[in-house]
Amino acid sequence: MFQIIGIVLLFALVFGSYIISGGNMGVILHALPHEMMAIGGAGVASFLIANSLPVIKATVGNFGKVFGGPKWKAADYRDLLSLLFLLTKTMKSKGVIALESHIENPTESTIFTRFPKIMKDHFAIDFICDTLRMMTMNLEDPHQVEDAMEKQLEKHHHEAQQPSHALQTLADALPALGIVAAVLGVIKTMGSITEPPEVLGGMIGSALVGTFLGVFLAYGLVGPMATRMREVIDEEGSFYRIIQSVLVAHLHGNAAQISVEIGRGSVPSGAQPSFIELEEALSNIPNEA
Repeated sequence: MFQIIGIVLLFALVFGSYIISGGNMGVILHALPHEMMAIGGAGVASFLIANSLPVIKATVGNFGKVFGGPKWKAADYRDLLSLLFLLTKTMKSKGVIALESHIENPTESTIFTRFPKIMKDHFAIDFICDTLRMMTMNLEDPHQVEDAMEKQLEKHHHEAQQPSHALQTLADALPALGIVAAVLGVIKTMGSITEPPEVLGGMIGSALVGTFLGVFLAYGLVGPMATRMREVIDEEGSFYRIIQSVLVAHLHGNAAQISVEIGRGSVPSGAQPSFIELEEALSNIPNEA
């Protein structure tokens, strides 16, 4: 919502101030189609040259994050803590062998299937199951497990951030592409140097629209979108950090309740359940789970 408001304000205030100060929108509108063709076309072309197909697809898919925000809401964090509570409680009371059927086939697990939204995140499920498999193989050194989890998280976060880096690179290129379009306009103007001053003035004004558009798009739209995308992906990454916190706390010998409380401290402040809310969520889990 705030992103849409920001875009409306951006256009209203920039072009509104230009019109109020006596600027002629006709010059901009006349030059807009071919300047956008040059700048936008060159921007899209450079984006395609610089990135692989998976990164291109991910960048397009991640535009929803700019306006929709993180996919994980407060209820999802409670669900994650509840899932980890069930897993660590089972490990404490029945041993790691009791978890084998759950981690080998989570789609049929009575624990995992209680949380359908988390089940749709393949990395989260694989991350949990792979870590629990390490524990079943007697890899119980908390520091080794934490090290292995940290490497997985770093790899996943690096890959998740590639779309925002690609978009930021495009934003950095747009001012220079605007200059390219402006230089072409100046070349065109110089080829018509014998024209009257009023004609040359219009041609120079059209050329400068290219510089304006490059800077405007870079710092007004594309750059802020890249920043917003990066922030959302960072926040979503904390979801997986909670998994690491809880499972490592469990390996240090903490009770299931204490382990998830440690994980609760890693939840982003805006979505963090209170101690009472988490306690109520855990107490509402049926005994048969």
